[in-house]
Amino acid sequence: MTTLTETSVAGNDDRRDNENNNGHKLMVALDVDGTLVDHDGHMSPGVRESAQAVVAAGHEVMIATGRSLNATLPIIEKIGIERGYAVCCNGGVTLRLHPGLNGGYEVIHKATFDPGPALRALRERLPSAKYALEDADGNFLSTERFQDPSFGVEAVGVDFHTMLEATAVRVVVFSTENTPEEFNEAIEHIGLAGVTYSVGWTAWLDIAAAGVTKASALENLRGRLGIEQHLTVAIGDGRNDIEMLTWAGRGVAMGQAPEEVIAAADEVTHSVFDDGAAHVLRSLL
Repeated sequence: MTTLTETSVAGNDDRRDNENNNGHKLMVALDVDGTLVDHDGHMSPGVRESAQAVVAAGHEVMIATGRSLNATLPIIEKIGIERGYAVCCNGGVTLRLHPGLNGGYEVIHKATFDPGPALRALRERLPSAKYALEDADGNFLSTERFQDPSFGVEAVGVDFHTMLEATAVRVVVFSTENTPEEFNEAIEHIGLAGVTYSVGWTAWLDIAAAGVTKASALENLRGRLGIEQHLTVAIGDGRNDIEMLTWAGRGVAMGQAPEEVIAAADEVTHSVFDDGAAHVLRSLL
């Protein structure tokens, strides 16, 4: 594994892998929170400009995020992607981007699932947690008026029984009374089946359909684009990025990523607070 040291600076060091690309178009998958933006949602000028430069160079740059569609679109606009693809909801939703489309995008794939069994099991083990669900129409349903910027829309408060009957693209579970370790313990005890899940930085759980990850959606896009595996690059920081970093020909973990995320990557860059993504993006130019 390669580690970008704190003494490395933008410039020649950042361009070290460029010769290996031999002028080929790359497929570049970028996580958002903790990668392109910090935990306050701020994107630095250096990250924005380097991402825009890679887009302008003609590479297939795509957002791959746990965020829902409406929370992803502003990031796509900010880094200047007008044509191409994006992955939302941890692989649950795939977009095609083109200025000729209504709103500049269309949903080309959506993976739905029955959230009932997982919700019932989690509610029994984590009764004080808050629950939210994105349905097949892009609406968010939530208990206890649970809201989060990653939803992109205001969640509608419903009772738990109503959530059980919905068809889901994404389920989110959050608790202010539990730690991530307690979440992991609860999930191991339950033995969630028929879904894919990842635990976040806090006591936050994202659930998608079985087999659906950022990596699964990106692999479908790679096949559609005809890009060779070794020409894929991914940058991320969260546990929901592990499959993506393993999938990529060059998987880069952010400096502040948890140990298991770093272990899945080929290299480690600076943290999000030190523009780690910008260092990697400049190496592609």
